[in-house]
Amino acid sequence: MTISLTDYIGAFSQDENLAAIAGIGRGIEREALRILPEGKLSEHGHYHQLGSALTHGQITTDYSETLLEFITPVSHSPEIAITQLQDIQKYTFDNIEGELLWPMSMPCFVEDADKIPLAQFGSSNIGKMKTAYRQGLKNRYGSMMQVIAGIHFNFSFSEDFWKTQQKLHNAVKPTPTSDKSLPLDDFISDRYFSILRNYKRFCWLIPYLFGSSPAICGSFLQGKTLNLPFKKSPFGTLYLEHATSLRMSDLGYTSKEQSELKICYNNLVDYVDGVQQAIKLKSKDFADIGIKVDGKYQQLNDNVLQIENELYAPIRPKRVTKPGEKPSAALGERGVEYIEVRALDVNPFSDTGITVEQVHFLDIFLTFCAFVDSKEFDCEVQRGHEANMNDVVLRGRDPSLMLSDINNQGEVESKSVKDWGNELFIQMQLVADLLDKAYGTTHYNEAIVREQAKINDSSLTPSAQLIAVLQEQCLTEYALDKAKAYQQTAQARDYQFYTQDFFDKSVPASHQAQADIEANDVLSFDDFLKDYFE
Repeated sequence: MTISLTDYIGAFSQDENLAAIAGIGRGIEREALRILPEGKLSEHGHYHQLGSALTHGQITTDYSETLLEFITPVSHSPEIAITQLQDIQKYTFDNIEGELLWPMSMPCFVEDADKIPLAQFGSSNIGKMKTAYRQGLKNRYGSMMQVIAGIHFNFSFSEDFWKTQQKLHNAVKPTPTSDKSLPLDDFISDRYFSILRNYKRFCWLIPYLFGSSPAICGSFLQGKTLNLPFKKSPFGTLYLEHATSLRMSDLGYTSKEQSELKICYNNLVDYVDGVQQAIKLKSKDFADIGIKVDGKYQQLNDNVLQIENELYAPIRPKRVTKPGEKPSAALGERGVEYIEVRALDVNPFSDTGITVEQVHFLDIFLTFCAFVDSKEFDCEVQRGHEANMNDVVLRGRDPSLMLSDINNQGEVESKSVKDWGNELFIQMQLVADLLDKAYGTTHYNEAIVREQAKINDSSLTPSAQLIAVLQEQCLTEYALDKAKAYQQTAQARDYQFYTQDFFDKSVPASHQAQADIEANDVLSFDDFLKDYFE
C-alpha cells in the first residue's frame, strides 16, 4: 500500500509529531570569486589572514586559488544559517585588502584562462592530492570551469522525523519484508534515496525559479564558437533569450565523459557500487593526458572519475567522512546522513548569494520530495529527467517548452512548465501549511505565493530580471556595483553569530593544524596515493 502525501501531512500535523518536522538541519556552502575593484580576477594567493584553506572550518578555496568557499555549520534555523554566512563574509572582506567578491555564478572578465591559479593546500600529502586533483580537472575540462561559482545547500531531517515516518510505514505495511524489519539507519538511507529520485524528477523547478546565469562575459568562451543561439546585449554581453542557468548547462558543470555512467539512485548499495565502479573505469581520452609527466602529476589517474567528488550531479547523498575515508565508503558503512543540493546559482540580488526566502522554499520542496511516492526508475527514465533539466537551463522561460513526465500508469506525458509547475504547487501548499504550523510562522505560505507567481509570470524569475538589466547596463558594471554595495554593507554590519575573537583565534589554529598534518606525514606522495586508491 502506498502512503500518500495527505497521509504524511495528517500524521505529522498531530501535536506529538510537529517537533519532528521542525528539526530540519541546514548548512550552506557559498562559492565566490575574489576580484579586483576594476572587475578582473585577482592574482593574489589565498590570504594568510583568512586561515589555512586546508583546515579552516569556515573559509577555504574550491577549485581555484581565487575561488573562495564559505561554509556554515549545521543550523536548525534558516535565519541563523544566513547570519553565519554574513559574518564569514564580513571577516573575509576585512582581510582581502580591498578586493571584492564577484556576485554571480559565471565569472568576471578573464583575459587568459591559463593564468587561473590552482588552489594550493600546503606540502602535506593530502594537500598535494587536492591540488593534483584540480590539475586533473584543468587538463580534463579546462580552466574556466574552475572559476564558476555556485551554492551548495546541505539538508537533513531529524532522527525523530525518520522514526515517525517509519512508524507510519509499519502501520500500513506490517509484513515481514516491510520497513519494519529494517534497522533505522537502513530505513533512513532508503528514504533519502526516495527523496533523491523525486528531486531528479522535479529538479527542473530549481533552475527555473532560482537560475541566475542566463548570460556570460564573452571572455568565458576564450575564442571558442558554440552551437548555441546567443544574442548580444547593447553593451556586448552574451545571453540566451530564455535561459535560466548556463552554469548547469554544457558550458558549466557537466561532463560528456560522465554522461555514460550508470549511477543508480534506487538504493544505497547500487549507488555506492556504481560510484566505486566509476572511479575504476578507464577513460581513453583522459589516458592521453598522462598521469605523472616529467615528474609532475597531471591528474590523479586516468579513470572517468579521479575521485568521487568529480561526479557532477545536481544532488548527492552525503555522510561526514572520517580522516582519509572515501565518501562512498562512509555511505556504505554508515548510511546517508544528509543530502547536498547542488543546482543553485549564486543569487546576484543577495549579498550572501542565497536568501532566507530561498531556504524556506527549499524546505518545502525537499519535504515534499520526502512525502511523495517515488518509484524506482531505470536509466532511460533517469535520462528523461535529465533532459527536462537540460531543457530548462537553456530555455526554461520559452512558452513553447514542453517537459516529459511519467504518470501513474507508466505513460509518458508532455507538460508545460506552467501546467506542471502549478500542479506541483497545489501539492506543495499542503507542505507549506504543515511547516508553518510546525515553526509557528507564515514564511512557508509566503514562499509558495512568491515562487508560484514565477510559474505564471516568467518575467519575475531572476534570470529574466537579469536579462532585463543587461539591456540597460553592461554586465560587468552591474556586477561591480553590486559587489561594492555588498562589501560596504558587510563591513558596516556588526557580527551577529560569530565574533571577531572567534576568527582571530580560528585562523592561527588552522595554520597550526595544517603544520601538524604536514609534520606527521611519513609516506612519499607516490606511496600515499597508492595506499589511498588501494
